[in-house]
Amino acid sequence: MHQPPLTVPALLANAVREFGHRTYLVTPTERLTYSSADRRSAELARWLLAQGVGKATRVGLFFPNGAEWVTWWLAVSRIGAVAVPLSTMYRPAEIAKVVRLADIGLLIAPDRVLDIDVAERFETAFPELTTQTSERLALDRVPFLRRIVLTGNSRRQWAGSHRDTDAERVPDRVLISAEAEVSPADLAIMVHTSGSTADPKGVLHTHGTVARQTSTWPAAVRAITGSPSAPVILCAMPFFWIGGVLAATGALHEPVTLLVMPRLDAGIALDLAEAERATGIVGWPAFTQRMREHPSFAGRDLSAAPMLRDGPLDIAMTDVPDGFPVHRTMSETAGGFAYTEMKIVDESGLPVGEGTVGELLVRGVGVMAGYNKRERSETFDADGWYHTADRVYRNADDPRLFYVGRSSELIKTSGANVSPLEVEAVIEGFDDVAQCVVLGVVHPERGEEVCAVLVPTDGDLDVESLARRTRDALSSYKVPTRWVTVSSAEIPTLGSGKLDRKALRAWVADNQR
Repeated sequence: MHQPPLTVPALLANAVREFGHRTYLVTPTERLTYSSADRRSAELARWLLAQGVGKATRVGLFFPNGAEWVTWWLAVSRIGAVAVPLSTMYRPAEIAKVVRLADIGLLIAPDRVLDIDVAERFETAFPELTTQTSERLALDRVPFLRRIVLTGNSRRQWAGSHRDTDAERVPDRVLISAEAEVSPADLAIMVHTSGSTADPKGVLHTHGTVARQTSTWPAAVRAITGSPSAPVILCAMPFFWIGGVLAATGALHEPVTLLVMPRLDAGIALDLAEAERATGIVGWPAFTQRMREHPSFAGRDLSAAPMLRDGPLDIAMTDVPDGFPVHRTMSETAGGFAYTEMKIVDESGLPVGEGTVGELLVRGVGVMAGYNKRERSETFDADGWYHTADRVYRNADDPRLFYVGRSSELIKTSGANVSPLEVEAVIEGFDDVAQCVVLGVVHPERGEEVCAVLVPTDGDLDVESLARRTRDALSSYKVPTRWVTVSSAEIPTLGSGKLDRKALRAWVADNQR
């Protein structure tokens, strides 16, 4: 019986063998075939081995969507190291927090990401770098970080460089041997997402989980987009989040060309979709709407992708929950999850009947391995079920799940998770704010928008100043887009004296439009 590839290096080898000449990735400036991705990532993998990187080493990748992200991710995966993609939207404080929490040993980035001077951003994140006189690092704030490599032309004393000649010290046969030692049980990637705590959660996935869960991705793309056997997909999802990882990995199973851009820009997306004859899009409804509202949209030839012109807005690929990716169509979710059991339960843990809303529980080899630095018992119950906090229901004789919302306080805005506690901690650190409550409020395009309810320390608040200071500390999608100022007496509480978030959310929805 044929054994399907169950590791990223095995998936890549199979793709090169079966359809290596096909185009894997297209950006506004570059094209990458499967074979060229193989060659470039092999050289990078040998370079990593020459630096002493090996099985289980945690390698941070601070790259936007593009060929560099893909080839470095493949290189890390090929030698059994753990890829830790960092959001390019991270502010310096967020970078420092994730590098510390993830125990990153090697951090790799270009010298510029869009308009960001990466060296300056890293020096703001790690002020000790400015006094470093060597590439070998020992920083107390990030004790496991030993090296930062910038792939461009930075001349900082602390910054290492990627020299092709280093790879020559490691023969091809050593890389082949290293790849053979990568098993489905090995950790492959850690993707960070906002959680119920103030700190981001590192979601751990093994090679086996990633390979199995994405095995149905090409078929799902064809079904959702109506694409032919070799789809050309506009991927409007960052590779540093799970939706983008699914796309990059899913396209290794079968030939699927991914059209990506370093920044989500409706005009550039339309240029790519038209020039490359895109057959569909995976992304969030809000971005599809931005494309349709672009001034040039009416004159575009998008005949290869009817869904872009007049299909339902809510066709998307998303992650529900953090560690368990699924394919969603409109308000519906595909009923079967690869290699995964699921059940819907009430608050007492008992299964609910058809048409009844309950919490989705999942378990199996298609589910994440767990959360970084959390024991298994903190993530899964005694029977191995992961409680997603997603509220869903299923109708009789219908395999699909209908997604209703979340039972946790986590905010879901344009497909991204936002922790209220993380945002509150930043805003309450400002002297002019006595209390801050962050809520998710229903929004027609984003699903939810981030709303901050504020009690000033004294007098009026300058909301524009607050928003600017918050943007300096947090990624843009975490910054509230709605600000409400109230007195402390207007903050509703429960009988116990605790904050009543539900009542406050209802009050904001009814009175602050």
